[in-house]
Amino acid sequence: MNNIVCFLVTEHPFLDARIFKKEAKSLVKKGYKVTMIVPRKNGYLFDVDGNLFRNEFRDSTFYYEGIKIITYEQINYEQNLKELHYTLLSRGYNRFNDSLTCLGIKQEADFYHTHELFSLYSGIGIKRALTSKGKHCKLIYDSHELEPDPLSNQSNSVKKVKKSMLNIMLRELDFVITVSESIKSWYLSINSTLSVEVIYNSPPLASICESKKGNESSLVLGYEGDIGRNRGTFKKLINVLEMCNKSFYLRAKIIGGCKKSKQDSILEVPSHLRDKISFTGWVDYDSIPLEMKDVDLGWIDLDATNSLNNKYAMPNKFFSYLNNGVPVLVNNCEDMERFILSYNCGYVINKLQASALDYHQALIHLESDRKKINEMSRNAREIMKTEYNWGYMENRLYAVYDQLNNSGA
Repeated sequence: MNNIVCFLVTEHPFLDARIFKKEAKSLVKKGYKVTMIVPRKNGYLFDVDGNLFRNEFRDSTFYYEGIKIITYEQINYEQNLKELHYTLLSRGYNRFNDSLTCLGIKQEADFYHTHELFSLYSGIGIKRALTSKGKHCKLIYDSHELEPDPLSNQSNSVKKVKKSMLNIMLRELDFVITVSESIKSWYLSINSTLSVEVIYNSPPLASICESKKGNESSLVLGYEGDIGRNRGTFKKLINVLEMCNKSFYLRAKIIGGCKKSKQDSILEVPSHLRDKISFTGWVDYDSIPLEMKDVDLGWIDLDATNSLNNKYAMPNKFFSYLNNGVPVLVNNCEDMERFILSYNCGYVINKLQASALDYHQALIHLESDRKKINEMSRNAREIMKTEYNWGYMENRLYAVYDQLNNSGA
């Protein structure tokens, strides 16, 4: 078995839940030798909350939990987009001179597993270079998001260049992994010959007590992850709390918060609502089930009008809620809606962009039917237990590698 795997990362923190805690560790468990080449910011690795590891992980190369970590200073690929495009068009590998590509070539791995558009770019350079030397490797693009997003606010010229780059790279890679069925279909609409598998952002099955969601006098709306100006719309949450508490007792629990690197890291809570909202701060990945014990509903609020990526999203928090028996409250995002309706494990507001009033009305409805919340909770937990937890996704990951191992040069 070809068993040397090299993960290429340009943007994500090296302890990212999907990349490190699930995929890399699963491959190590299966017997693969895994190396990760990951970015530093100003000389420091960074955590999932944006904080820099100033006193840890200072060596340029080290081992952590059985995985070899090689580091480099983060590169701003965006500022040289046209040059990258030209390099791809050149068909050769000599123009690939970025540090990620150079470090990757030295590994001479059997598999290169990329996690962003620009780490895929480096993966193409590595594959071309190794092929020229007679070393045949397999290149995987693990597309966590849809990029380029045709509905994003980037200029049309930038989106055009990125789309052309993607078209070139899709012809040279060996496998695409992605996170939703709609994103899979989007890739196949570009290149119908692609091998594509969906591996959802599911966590390992949590150990939880029997669900009793919706049984307390108050209702707790949970939010997991980064919440700020661009994610989660904190002001909207405050407005939802304001409106709902005129009718019933609603509390909010933020498991996570603002990333420290952001300008809007201070979230202002009106004094009369301070007893209605709590912040856990960023917690260890394995501690999330404990923090979910008192959460009745999990909130996801995405703008599906101006982002195809949001419309097709199946984010980590979606499966994290379900894994802990927490029904999901979300606006009309296509793939999450389909999942919720299939398994009766949440409530969908039929709007691509929902207002605080829309959430208020939905919560009034849900609060009036606590038995329904409990039923949706049981359904959420059951579907994760029987079909969607990481144990099942792990087997999909192994199947991808087995297929590539058996496909020859």
